[in-house]
Amino acid sequence: MGSKKRAQANAARQAEREALLQSKRSEARRKDLNRAGIVIGIVVPIITVLIIFLVLQQRGDDAAPEPTASATPTAEAVAEPQPTVAPADGWAASDIAPDPSLAEDRTWTATVTTTAGDLTLELDGAAAPQAVSSFISLAQDGYFDGTDCHRLTTGGIYVLQCGDPTGTGTGGPAYRFGPIENAPETDLYPAGTLAMARVGGNGESMGSQFFFVYDESQILSDAAGGYTVFGRVTEGLDTLVGIADAGTDTGEVDGAPATTVTITEVTVS
Repeated sequence: MGSKKRAQANAARQAEREALLQSKRSEARRKDLNRAGIVIGIVVPIITVLIIFLVLQQRGDDAAPEPTASATPTAEAVAEPQPTVAPADGWAASDIAPDPSLAEDRTWTATVTTTAGDLTLELDGAAAPQAVSSFISLAQDGYFDGTDCHRLTTGGIYVLQCGDPTGTGTGGPAYRFGPIENAPETDLYPAGTLAMARVGGNGESMGSQFFFVYDESQILSDAAGGYTVFGRVTEGLDTLVGIADAGTDTGEVDGAPATTVTITEVTVS
């Protein structure tokens, strides 16, 4: 074979080898692309599902938050709304509260006669002169006579609220007084505490409504502070406990007491 023919044969063999290599490289690239396509085909749906899940979860959180527990009675249970009808006579008809000096900076004794039993109170004219002066003046005018204790709470806080001549929780004298006196710094009101009711967040809204604490209660302060403590029960706490044991007239933790408690007379000395 001549040199020219040998060169042509070598060139042909070299071309065949290059064609074979090119074919193998093309096949390898095709397989790589197929594998990539498979991976993408698997990953993309997974990512899509995750995105949809997260979006739906977020929408669910916004639309339907977890419910919260029902609140037990708080300080609002001893709030006194503004009066609906102004009384016609006595201190209750005045738009000016009795002067704090009427409390004489001393301890007073009050007897509250009720249809459920009698209560003896010690009033602290030194620590809460404005509240004591108001209570004494209204009592001496007979303002509390014939009034019902309209609210009992048996959960969260433990109080019996009285002093509203309408028996609805909306009544009171024409005047309002403040500021808050002698409120406990700890927000803890021991059994036997006698304190003034008021409108939530308003320390200048006290009138005639007051409450007895028959079992130790944590009554949280609000924006105005705590509640004016102007005395304590020295006799008759068992009467209050008996009223509380009978519950409310509806069986709820906050309502009118099942045992009717009508104040027939209040005397002070």
